[in-house]
Amino acid sequence: MPICFATHNQHKVAEISKLLGGEVEVISLDDLGVTRAIPETGATLEENALIKANFVYQNYHIPCFADDTGLEVAALHGAPGVYSARFAGEPADNEKNIDKLLGLLAGETNRQARFRTVVALVQKGGQHLFEGTVAGEITTARRGSRGFGYDPVFLPKNFDRTFAEMSMEEKNAISHRAQAVGKLIAFLKHNK
Repeated sequence: MPICFATHNQHKVAEISKLLGGEVEVISLDDLGVTRAIPETGATLEENALIKANFVYQNYHIPCFADDTGLEVAALHGAPGVYSARFAGEPADNEKNIDKLLGLLAGETNRQARFRTVVALVQKGGQHLFEGTVAGEITTARRGSRGFGYDPVFLPKNFDRTFAEMSMEEKNAISHRAQAVGKLIAFLKHNK
């Protein structure tokens, strides 16, 4: 049986499909015909991931996993966090989010940050959470043209290139999403 990844974001679908390596057939919300966005009303990444996965499971009766990712910046007390996608307001705009972030950090010496992804799996037999994190820092300007979201300004610890300067394969080898999905994959294999 296929499993649904509760997203309309084709960048995420491509990234996850590559990570899964064909072991599990993954379909998106578009494949199910879900055209509207599922409201993310949770106060945490965990709550938002569970809201999305539960919505699909309850309405379409198919196992589903959903993720929520946040950029947590030390100097901003963990912000933007759960509000990362809409940090600069509605509608979500990656460039405006980056502009706001760089503006808030102008002159700031503590640029430590981390990406954190939570994946929620809802299937017959219950729900499960998997987390991945990558520590790093926020650059003072955009670097690179790959990736999406905050990738052009996130420099992972012990690397000299931002996520946006890495190939998808390089990013997947270390990313927060890859870690969380790796835990999901291990769980799925162990519980066939």
